[in-house]
Amino acid sequence: MERAQERSPGPATDGSALRPAPAGAELELLVHGVGGTTPEKMLGDPRTVRVTGDDTAAIFRRAADAGECAAADGPRGEPVQEAYVWCNLTSGDGTRALWLLLLPFMVVNLAHWMRPAAHGRMRTVRLYGLLVRLAALTLTVLFTAAACEVALDLVAWQCAGVADCARRHTWLGFLSPAVAGDAWWTRPGRRLALAALIPAALTALLWYLSHRTWNTYESHQPMARDPEPETDTSALARPGFWYGRRLVARLRAAHTAAGLLTVAAAVATPTARFDHRPGGPAVLNALGWLLAAALLGCAAAVVAVVCRRGRSERCPDHRLDRHLVRRLPLGALVLLLLTLVHAGWSRPGWRSAGRLPGDAAFGALMLTQGLLVVVLAVVARGLYRRRPEPRAAGHGLGGPAVALLACALGGVMSGGVAQRVADWLDGTRSLLDGPPVLLTWQASVIPPLLVVLLFLAAHLARRTVRLARIQRDRVRHEHPGEPEDPARTRRIAHARAMATLTDRAPLVIGVLCAATLVLGAAALAGALATGEPPEGAARRTYDVVRAAAETSQALGSWLVGIGFLLFVTWGRRAYRDASARRTIGILWDVGTFWPRAAHPFAPPCYAERAVPDLTWRMATWTARTGGRLVLSGHSQGSVLAASAAWQLSPSTRKRVALLTYGSPLERLYGRWFPAHFGPPALAALHRDVACWRNLHRPTDPIGGPVRLPGDCGPEVDHEPLRDPLAYGRTPEHPLPAPVLGHSDYQADPAFARERARLLSRLRPELPTQRPQSPEP
Repeated sequence: MERAQERSPGPATDGSALRPAPAGAELELLVHGVGGTTPEKMLGDPRTVRVTGDDTAAIFRRAADAGECAAADGPRGEPVQEAYVWCNLTSGDGTRALWLLLLPFMVVNLAHWMRPAAHGRMRTVRLYGLLVRLAALTLTVLFTAAACEVALDLVAWQCAGVADCARRHTWLGFLSPAVAGDAWWTRPGRRLALAALIPAALTALLWYLSHRTWNTYESHQPMARDPEPETDTSALARPGFWYGRRLVARLRAAHTAAGLLTVAAAVATPTARFDHRPGGPAVLNALGWLLAAALLGCAAAVVAVVCRRGRSERCPDHRLDRHLVRRLPLGALVLLLLTLVHAGWSRPGWRSAGRLPGDAAFGALMLTQGLLVVVLAVVARGLYRRRPEPRAAGHGLGGPAVALLACALGGVMSGGVAQRVADWLDGTRSLLDGPPVLLTWQASVIPPLLVVLLFLAAHLARRTVRLARIQRDRVRHEHPGEPEDPARTRRIAHARAMATLTDRAPLVIGVLCAATLVLGAAALAGALATGEPPEGAARRTYDVVRAAAETSQALGSWLVGIGFLLFVTWGRRAYRDASARRTIGILWDVGTFWPRAAHPFAPPCYAERAVPDLTWRMATWTARTGGRLVLSGHSQGSVLAASAAWQLSPSTRKRVALLTYGSPLERLYGRWFPAHFGPPALAALHRDVACWRNLHRPTDPIGGPVRLPGDCGPEVDHEPLRDPLAYGRTPEHPLPAPVLGHSDYQADPAFARERARLLSRLRPELPTQRPQSPEP
């Protein structure tokens, strides 16, 4: 961590240097939220000591609480505080912004965890996971196919085969017969073999990134404990939930092999078309058939690996399927090399013309993805009917909707990049045939989709303005007798109205999915029916339709190019600038919170390190001291805190009180991930921990109430906190109090009051460490 801390004088930083706390010790373990912070801010002291952990994630104390004379209680009688700082798990140098390019992989991985809750329907649950994994596999094939389209078709086949295009781009001269003559690399098969190294290198890069993060994130073993009986407790309580090492390794091998096989197929298809013609080379034709059979056999093995049973969560699965993990990608690599050698063989009379046969491949991919999403929606709806939950997003269809968005995002990115590269290579649009027609149609749907989103944004803005007007009257009634400040009233009302936009996320996703489905179907139908890009298909129609088609096609490619640059630039800034990171932090941290159960090339799961860290700390501290512990989590930290509490043994959970504030546990996770954070799971957590209190504000756009009844004791939810703490100037607040929203919950007096109540409610009869009596 790039900050200076004092080091404890003890010989170790694993917690052993700390003096064992006396009986009755009290500890508050703080877990920060998105955006990260420093231990100095969390603990309110410039002098802090790292007591356990490393530069990636660690636990800190005040220096005064870590010395040999540290008391059982902190200053002013408060419990000793420890801060778990995990921000370096999700942030780092600017190169991590490139992870944003893997956004479709992360989104489809989210769909795996968004299934409805259905206790006892294991076969249906496995079918749901299988369909998501197959959809994720199609995204890897689509990503590699798009890279093949750019490198093989547009560059090596079309541009290098056209004299004027090759002369405009001198770096392609050695591949062009018109420029380099009859040189060795100018043969079409050899041009394809050379260009195939680019998508193959991209696949190797994805494998390397997944393998490196696999060694870093999925290598932390959870605490060993016995599994609990299957009840309404969340699956997050299973001992092996945060240890998906075996599944990620298996999926990584399958997706790497799928990417290499896609490159091999892109090279073998035009070669086979030339060899299969009447009078073609018989020996090369026979070898091509053998290669095609081998490619199909390896592809079947890839699908079989993906279709195997998913995660084993009842206990940590330490097996790694080493032979499969090594041999499947190696076999695909050998087949790719054989394909490149076969394509590079001399074939007199072979000339490149037109475009490579890619329309059928991309059309089949799009149809396969659509079919998988439809079947997934049927399965999800069946699970939802088993146990309906009114607040679940999309009434059980949240997972299929997100899977559809992942596929659409992958298609739009692929089509947009291909169209942008084609426009760059052929500025006049007269030299090259361009990318496959379907990719051009996919890029062309971006402008109408943005128009739909603009109308939706206008609707939400009008609704927010109306709600802010209503909130002004409520703010006036909440402060009777105080002189009114119209500007301050508007500011508070605006903050409350803006906070409600989070609850409109299902509407946004629903409209976006409906528009994506309609526009995607229209793009597929237009490509299949006309065989031409939008501007060509509209050439003989009305002038308005023709102008709209030409504008949409041109804008689509430019918008993808500009969006690509903005994507990387914004992501790079977000990893360096804390204020920018908070803007997208909640969405990104939700996406990387979940294990990689569907796509191994998704960004890594930080919770597979953070949850075991918290579990080990709480379990060892309570076992050593017998003291009382309050687990205090803010924002995303409350989700980590709840997940860590589930991982404790039942007896240890009864020693822990849970304090959450600004928590998205129900507002976000409960609605979108009902199988793991739905009402039954949160109610079970309420019963299992000693006590739980949740603080929230009406101005908080992220946190909200947990909405659990008080049948297991006092209610979990505190009444909404006042924000700001004072409307006008008061003796306690002589300066105007700020509207805090999602931040600084500790500034509210209710925070210390509720923490003290939690400590007092922890059962006093819990066994504590007692001094040993002298031997008789």
